[in-house]
Amino acid sequence: MILDNLKTFGLCCALVLGTFGVIATLPAPGFSEPAVAQSQQQSVIAMGSFVTVEQDHPTVGTARIISENGKRYLEFDSEFTTAQGPDVQVILHRGGSIPVNLNEGDYVTIAALQQFDGTQRYALPDNIDINQFQSVGIWCREFNVTFGYAAL
Repeated sequence: MILDNLKTFGLCCALVLGTFGVIATLPAPGFSEPAVAQSQQQSVIAMGSFVTVEQDHPTVGTARIISENGKRYLEFDSEFTTAQGPDVQVILHRGGSIPVNLNEGDYVTIAALQQFDGTQRYALPDNIDINQFQSVGIWCREFNVTFGYAAL
């Protein structure tokens, strides 16, 4: 009798547990499985961490160049911060490190800095060969002072 009860209990457990397993894997009524979003073709081309060049203008965070759906962008992460100043520009520089004062021909200006803190994104022009540049810099054009740079 006890053996028959154990067999029945075991069979009931197997059925119940098996049913729960099936229920847990089925989508809830009225909901379909999430459609796979059209994936954005994004890849990281280069990446580096900012270092401060001019000590009165500390600069930290991470910069990266990505390719997304055939276009290239320069992005700064949420940890990005730099000192405030007039006419601050985002540049690409030919050297792996950037001096305090720049020489014409060693860099190309991408855009005015959007903000002094946080995430930001800059479209890179198609005519720029990024292979000719080894770093991204934060530079005050008015006083020709580099605040910081990230080697890429």
